[in-house]
Amino acid sequence: MSQTSDTMELREEDIRKHYDAATAMVQGFDHTPRIAETKEAAPVEKSSGIGTRRRFRTTTPGLVTRSTARTEGVQLSGRIESADDGDGLTSPTQASVLHGLRRALAIALAVGEQFGERTGLADLKRANLEGSLPAGKKTEFSELLTAEALSVLYVFANSTSFLLSSHAGEESVEVGEVEEVLTDNATLALHGALWELDQDIGLFAGEEGRLVPTVLAYAEQLMAKIAARASTAGRLASFVDASWKVEADDLTIRGFSPARAAKGSTLTMSFKKPNEVVGNHIAKYQAMKLAKMVMAYDFERKLNPFAELGGFIFTFMGDGAPGTGKTTLIQMMAGLISEYCKIADYPFRYQNLSTDNIDSYQGKSGQNAKAFINNVIDPNVIGFGTIDDIDQLAGKRGDRQSSAGQLEITAVLMESFAGANTVVRGNCTFGMFSNYPENVDDALRQRAGARFLVDGPQTREDYVDILYLLMGKNHDIPVGDHEVFSAQEIKKAVAASFEGHSKPHEPGLLNVFDRVSSEIGELDTINKLGTYLKGIQEADNRFTGRAIKNITDAVKVRAMDFELPDEWMENPELFLTKDYDTKLAMINDMRQPITVEMVIQEINRYADSEFRYADKSDEVAIDNMVRDFERSEEAKRRYMESKG
Repeated sequence: MSQTSDTMELREEDIRKHYDAATAMVQGFDHTPRIAETKEAAPVEKSSGIGTRRRFRTTTPGLVTRSTARTEGVQLSGRIESADDGDGLTSPTQASVLHGLRRALAIALAVGEQFGERTGLADLKRANLEGSLPAGKKTEFSELLTAEALSVLYVFANSTSFLLSSHAGEESVEVGEVEEVLTDNATLALHGALWELDQDIGLFAGEEGRLVPTVLAYAEQLMAKIAARASTAGRLASFVDASWKVEADDLTIRGFSPARAAKGSTLTMSFKKPNEVVGNHIAKYQAMKLAKMVMAYDFERKLNPFAELGGFIFTFMGDGAPGTGKTTLIQMMAGLISEYCKIADYPFRYQNLSTDNIDSYQGKSGQNAKAFINNVIDPNVIGFGTIDDIDQLAGKRGDRQSSAGQLEITAVLMESFAGANTVVRGNCTFGMFSNYPENVDDALRQRAGARFLVDGPQTREDYVDILYLLMGKNHDIPVGDHEVFSAQEIKKAVAASFEGHSKPHEPGLLNVFDRVSSEIGELDTINKLGTYLKGIQEADNRFTGRAIKNITDAVKVRAMDFELPDEWMENPELFLTKDYDTKLAMINDMRQPITVEMVIQEINRYADSEFRYADKSDEVAIDNMVRDFERSEEAKRRYMESKG
């Protein structure tokens, strides 16, 4: 895919001219650790005179803040070559790591050079070397050096992760938090990073199979540390607002956003056709629309017109009783997106967060959840992420039965779905599914922008259709007086389903609706609708501003209540390959006006689900307390009898 208009090419000659400096760093340099302590790793064989002992901390008053660490010789190439299985020769994996690190260092230095030219730092460096730096420029000089160091460090870690990702296997390594982050200048920053990477390789990569996982784990930790540090640093606009493309590696550098190889996952699930999903009319209709919506994503602009116009579903929750078709709905939606991506030649990535991602190691569950999020939101792919049985995966805060790993997953999902740094580009969507949504943390559940009630077959026609479908073809039983699947015609069924929400379904909400309507009359103005919302909040204080946002988002989706024509998906030239502005105009022309009926229906749909969850949650809690009291009474009775 072609680069965007604001992306600059990072020329190969500009990268390769830094190869000598990068090679020298990989082969060896001296570094005095200033923040981190030397780890208990087996030292690589070094020349005489280079210290390998642990850092000494003085206890003399006044000297405690002065670094007394000895200078250490860092020979990263030797360290990597020592991580072998005993054959004595440099293996292809070791060579790939060495070449990848050198390439990443050269790319980082090239970006640092361009940063210096764009910000005037290069001129300040020359003036400083000549001793002619004005006193009034010293603060700016120091701040720019820090910004350059952060930028170069992030590009190094980002490029390392990108270049070595294809060599990653199934094994993972935990290297812990990165400590030696120095920001005095770019060279010292890279020395500190390579020194700590050398330590980690010595500690965790005793065999070749753990070499790449160790380097990748360190790169991920370094990116996270630098991104957090950059959030409070200044002078970074020239790096954040720019982007560079390295054509030879197909690597795009965009500020503090991780670049990931645009590879799709190979799906082995059995896909379902829409007519094989019986019942669930609204859920099926919205899933089919969403599968086409996500395909409108523009890879050049890195934005979806639906996200800009306000009709894109980033997160949704599907809930229903066991056996009503949640898994079938996932298979249908994943199948549709996969098929569309094959036609358009887009990379598609599907991933499911499962109980396998809950780990007893502290912090690992959160890292697994974050990796799941990052894989799906990668702006270089069309992504679909699912969290099936989310009530088992994400812990409910305050619930003593929730494990630490479950609570870590809850925290990551809440931050990722509606956190301060959440950016909705429209290239992916996340579906949370549960048989028991009342057991999901309230705040996490409210981060689901849309609600899909998965209620399965409902009518007599639905049950005839599902029996016909599951019986298969290997029988001679006649169908009888029934037109197969006619009841599953989406538009007719959905219209009836939406109209059914003109009044609430849950008794608690129906009481609020009737009371407000009797007091102020028909809900036909913003003022009256707001009064109804306030009445709902008085009945359930969990009905907050986020609930209103979810409702208005759903209304905007209803304004986009049209399916992109099938021909647009089957023939990419009609829509998918057009430029962003053309796509935006084509979609904008199909929008429908927002009506009062739409707003009332969406308020009732959302509030019905919240009342349903709250009622179930309260009933479950009451039942549990009753059982506890009954057990206590029985225990007391038996105890008194034993004393008898």
